[in-house]
Amino acid sequence: MQEHNSSLVIELSYSDLVIDVGVVTLGEDNRKKMQKTQKNEEREKVAQAACALLNSGGGVIRLEMANKDDHPVEPGLDLEASWRELIQSSDLHTFFETKQQGRCFYIFVKSWSREPFPEDSSTKPRICSSSSFLYCRSGTSALLMNSTEAFKFLKTKKRAAERRPVNEGAPPRKILTAVCHNISESDLAFHIFQRDRLEHGEILHLPESHLVEFKQFSTKNIEKYVKETIPKYISAFANGEGGYLFLGVEDKTKKVLGCVKENVNRDSLEKVIATAISKLPIFHFCSSKAHVGYETKIQDVFLEGELYSYFCVIRVKPFCCAVFAEAPISWMVKEKQVCKLTTEEWVEMTMDPDPLTFIFFPELTEDFESQLSLSSGPPLCKPVYSSKGLEHKEDLQQHLFPVPLGHLQYTPESLWKELCSEHEGLEELLSKEMRPFSRGILILSRSWAVDLNLPAKQGVICEALLIAEHSPPILHTILREQDMDGQRYCTNTALTLKQKLVNMGGYTKKVCVKTRVLCLSTKTHVEPLQGSAFPIDYPLSYSFANTLHMDAFLQSLAVVLLGFRSFLSDQLGCEILNLLTLQQYEIFSKNLCKSRELFVHGLPGSGKTIMAVKIMEKIRNMFHCEANRILYICENKPLQDFISKKNICQAVTRKAFMKEDFENIQHIIIDEAQNFRTENGDWYNKAKAITQREKDHPGILWIFLDYFQTSHLDCSGLPLLSAQYPREELTRVVRNADKIAYYLRDKLHEIRRKPPPNIPSMSLEMLPEVEWVRGVQGTLKIKKDLTRDQVVTYVTDTCRGLFERGYSPRDVAVLVSTQSEVEYYEYELLRAMRKKRIVQLSNAYDILGDHIVLDSVRRFSGLERNVVFGIHPKTADPAILPNLLACLASRAKQQLYILWLGDC
Repeated sequence: MQEHNSSLVIELSYSDLVIDVGVVTLGEDNRKKMQKTQKNEEREKVAQAACALLNSGGGVIRLEMANKDDHPVEPGLDLEASWRELIQSSDLHTFFETKQQGRCFYIFVKSWSREPFPEDSSTKPRICSSSSFLYCRSGTSALLMNSTEAFKFLKTKKRAAERRPVNEGAPPRKILTAVCHNISESDLAFHIFQRDRLEHGEILHLPESHLVEFKQFSTKNIEKYVKETIPKYISAFANGEGGYLFLGVEDKTKKVLGCVKENVNRDSLEKVIATAISKLPIFHFCSSKAHVGYETKIQDVFLEGELYSYFCVIRVKPFCCAVFAEAPISWMVKEKQVCKLTTEEWVEMTMDPDPLTFIFFPELTEDFESQLSLSSGPPLCKPVYSSKGLEHKEDLQQHLFPVPLGHLQYTPESLWKELCSEHEGLEELLSKEMRPFSRGILILSRSWAVDLNLPAKQGVICEALLIAEHSPPILHTILREQDMDGQRYCTNTALTLKQKLVNMGGYTKKVCVKTRVLCLSTKTHVEPLQGSAFPIDYPLSYSFANTLHMDAFLQSLAVVLLGFRSFLSDQLGCEILNLLTLQQYEIFSKNLCKSRELFVHGLPGSGKTIMAVKIMEKIRNMFHCEANRILYICENKPLQDFISKKNICQAVTRKAFMKEDFENIQHIIIDEAQNFRTENGDWYNKAKAITQREKDHPGILWIFLDYFQTSHLDCSGLPLLSAQYPREELTRVVRNADKIAYYLRDKLHEIRRKPPPNIPSMSLEMLPEVEWVRGVQGTLKIKKDLTRDQVVTYVTDTCRGLFERGYSPRDVAVLVSTQSEVEYYEYELLRAMRKKRIVQLSNAYDILGDHIVLDSVRRFSGLERNVVFGIHPKTADPAILPNLLACLASRAKQQLYILWLGDC
């Protein structure tokens, strides 16, 4: 469906969404004197802007007052009434505040959320709308559902569709019969519908009801009248039990009048009706894809034996899902434009993501805990989950951004000291700026833009976000030299921060982010940059009232800074956010300019690949890199393909890396380096040489590895352990359920007791530091002395049971030791599964596909699935078997089945 853009203008020079609606007349008395057309146009413009901001994280409506009142004026009752319709509440102050500044009038709009309505939040839709254009029958009327009624109706239809058999698109038969002839009203209506002719003036002995509607042609332009009249009645009948619409009956007397034959062509009328109904927007929760069911009958009306007029009856069947009279009216800001939502977007955004839906996603209910509830969050929020046993956002906030009692705290303290030692005058500058504030926290960063996944700006010394009592948030950008583009940069960063706090962090209170740009000159004194004052004076409610207010803001900030798009998103088909652990965030927060080369040793399941992706995103923003300047190298083709689809870098295997020169590459990230080999050459020195081509501006070389998962006895090509400096360690294992983690722990201890000869024993000393995240129930089953046929039967039967419990094929991986075993089990498993009507198999190249993965343990390194079957894992040399088993176990998040053949 075509997307419609509004003519409203988004102002781009503010750190908030500001919509300019132009000239508007304000004040009740002034608006009463206006012409109706102009009054409606102005009200529509303001309502569009209000709706768009409510649905897009909040912002400001700016208008120019048409009236020249010197004294303060109120907007006007009709304008306020349109806002009440949007929020379905009389409590305007919760979402709207106004302020008059000279000839400008500002309407401050808080993001929509259901938080202020705890008593009925379950009945409130997730977005605001001017009109649902969903109709229902109420007695003898077709009533337009408001947003709340539409939300309830859609929830009922969705639940009915979920209970209905897959191929059944029609409503239950008992409802259909109500339309036909099991109810007396329908009997009479059906009898009239069946007739071929009527007499002019004939009385229809049939009352109007929820199944019957009478309308009289009230104009000579019959086709226009029909086109404009029937949509709401078709919608109302189809959304209920069906019914009959009689066109050509006088309402009060029930007399048949019809439409004079000279005013209408019967064939044309039938086409107009068919066209009008075919254009009605519909939305399916079920899989039927059925259209609106109806029948039209044009009947002859005779007067004194002569054909005088035509009578029309439309018989409407109940619809399985939802029928609209027109596309709903709701607006949102998309890519700096005010856009009207399509019907599909409107339904999807109106509906609450029911937590019960996640019973179909066991990985969420069993492995993760919710960090951000969507039941009261802003419209654009996504679900945020963390692994069970990890810190909640409240704990993360208290660790990273605790609000002190009675003073202003600078954090991180180490960065503050580092900045002050590097830049003379910086301490004096910020101390002077902070004098008015006695309680709060000043959060320093070398680049808040990079922290928010935006490009960095040259010449920025640092940035500081002030969160202080009795003040709104203020973002300070400190420049090295005067820069006319500094204010625009700071404004854009502040706007992004404000939007992410609401739409990603789930912040539901009133919020703005003011800006302050300062210049630390090369002289001994400091200067404020001219023109950095914020032009909009926000109400006091946008300032922090107390510590609880600040804590709530900082918890949303923690989600913004530590949140990342979960790998689960691609599997589930909806966007899910996870949070970095504190250990991961500390490494991610490193100053890349001072950590251009880094070795990151991470235990199995500690999130090395996630960190690799996050670091590449940071490199892209900090150094203004295109994807073709960043190279990701791994050993396995499936992992390379998985990273390639993220479009943040070039991704190659080690073998491919050794064949080309990569002249355009400046930064390199290496993953799963413990499994690299030197058979094709010295990959490490080649990577180092590439990243150090530009002597004055060397690139980034970060290497992620885990000696515990080494799968060979050859030379890896890694430098000596003593030369792997600087080095960081990820010792918090977050992936595996408890029983799998215990098994994995035993294997790691076994490796440490007797390491393979190619692994430096000192590299395994991190094991005592390991933290196992507990609390996730899982399954570990080890079966021995099986035949190949028994293995095939066990995998097939177990998968069938998993799928019946809500798991999908994309949850399962079957891993073997060699390629020849892959080929054998592919044939046998496919034959067994087809007998039980289970889905296809594929290798790990298509890791995101909806199928069971069948591949080798080595080629699945760096990837994961909820359920893993390991079939007779073996190696040519027994010394490496514990490593292979550790690698196998670490791939399974919830359930691990190790199946040994009888010859083991």
